[in-house]
Formats: sequence, structure tokens, C-alpha cells
Amino acid sequence: MAKKAKSEEEGAPAEEAPKSRKKLFVIGGVVLLAAAGAGGWFFLKKPSPEQIAAAEAAKAKKPATFLEMKDMMIGMSNGGQQDRQPVMKIKVVLEIADAKASEEVKPLLPRVEDAFQVFMRELRPSDLEGSAGMYRLKEELLRRVNLTVYPAKVDAVLFKELLVQ
Repeated sequence: MAKKAKSEEEGAPAEEAPKSRKKLFVIGGVVLLAAAGAGGWFFLKKPSPEQIAAAEAAKAKKPATFLEMKDMMIGMSNGGQQDRQPVMKIKVVLEIADAKASEEVKPLLPRVEDAFQVFMRELRPSDLEGSAGMYRLKEELLRRVNLTVYPAKVDAVLFKELLVQ
């Protein structure tokens, strides 16, 4: 009898193993079906070439507008040197996607000029050396103008003139 009791106790875990295996197959099947469904949905959601071409054509039809800012003459940081303070003369043009956004930006130009001047006063002439310095200046001005004119968006900051003396 003692052996029968042991075999009955040992039999219980043996029966649970097939149940857990079945449960694992069911859960695995559900996960597999969900993944296949999600993949199919993403594949079918992809726009057709005609839709892509129509969207690109709509973008191409809208000409960008350019908004010229006033010339700015800014005294730059001299980096702790006691001699002459360097001066920057800059003329900036803002590229904006459409005329509506351009009209939203125009009343905010004094704020944009202020943001530019506050930033550029802290620059040193060495910050503008080479094309990398010019690119960093352009990117920083674009970031600042977009923060100032939000929710409108400026696409690019273009330099018409930049002189450092």
C-alpha cells in the first residue's frame, strides 16, 4: 500500500505536465496569430505608389515663401581679451512652407530678432570658423526661431550676408 500511495503521488505531477504543455501550445498559437495579424495589418496599411505620388505632387505645388529679416549688427563676445570687441553683421532670410504660415510669423519677427541677438552676443569669432561653424549657427538659429514662432514652423534659415570683423 505504501508503494501505491507513492505512485499515486508521483502520477499527479505526470498528469500536470501534459496540461501545462497544452496550455503552452495554446498561448503560443494565440501569440503567433496576433503577430501574423499585426504584420498583415502593417503590410496592407502601406500606401500605394499612386498615393505616394499624389502626396509628393501636392507638396511640389506649394511654393515656399521667403521672409526677409532686417540687417542685424551684433557685438560678439571677445573671449576675455581686452582689445577690440568683434562685430557681426548678418542678414537672414527665413524659408517657410506656405504663405499662411508666413503671415503667422511676421508679427513675431521682433521676438525672433531678440532670440537671435541674445544667442549671437555670446558667440566668439572662433565659433564661426569653417563650414561646420556656419552649419551649427544655422541649426541653432533654426531651433530658436521655431521655438519662438510655435505653432508655426520655419523650414530653413538662410544667410544672405554674414560678416565678422
